[in-house]
Amino acid sequence: MFLLDSEEIAFPDPALYDFEGGLLAMGGDLSPERIWFAYQNGIFPWFNPEDEILWWCPNPRFVLFPNELKISKSMKKIIRDGKFRITENVCFREVMKNCGEISRKEQDGTWITDEMVNSYTQLHKYGKAKSVEVWEGDELVGGLYGVDLGNVFCGESMFSKVSNASKAGFIWFVEKYKAKFQIIDCQVYTEHLESLGAREISKLELVNRFLSTKKFISLYTVTSSPFHLS
Repeated sequence: MFLLDSEEIAFPDPALYDFEGGLLAMGGDLSPERIWFAYQNGIFPWFNPEDEILWWCPNPRFVLFPNELKISKSMKKIIRDGKFRITENVCFREVMKNCGEISRKEQDGTWITDEMVNSYTQLHKYGKAKSVEVWEGDELVGGLYGVDLGNVFCGESMFSKVSNASKAGFIWFVEKYKAKFQIIDCQVYTEHLESLGAREISKLELVNRFLSTKKFISLYTVTSSPFHLS
């Protein structure tokens, strides 16, 4: 595991290192620039709020190829009946907050800190992160968010307050963007996403085949931005 310099936006090449469990590095910061660079290289932050920032690139990697999406008969009926209303990028911050607050099996607390919410919201402001909102009437009952790399969508988290809400949002999103995204990175195995067609591939296949790695692609295209990186 590598210790990152908080003054330099850099990561070890994940194609060259394969530490147990996928933990690649620790330290650095949660600036939008560093997070953006991390995702370009198949790396994502995941840690307990009281601990150092940890950066992961697990092997194997759990992904969904959009053309392999599985929709059960019961979900097809739910979608056909219009049980939920689904929107995109309407309340990104609120989706993140709900993902952090929702109770999950075998998980004590959340890794979605206020600093992370602020940084991902900044990414969303610059068009690099998306949210999906699932509504029942006027109540937000489910959703998901993640980072948009162009040909790859890196799903970060989802939440559901009523049965099937997050599944409906995920299916809607995959169907809408199946011509744009070659692959959806789900990071690590969950039974929930496996039921929708996600499967494991090698880390190297994700990094070498689908990601623009080893080169920083600027987060900001407006040179007058105070955050511009050349």
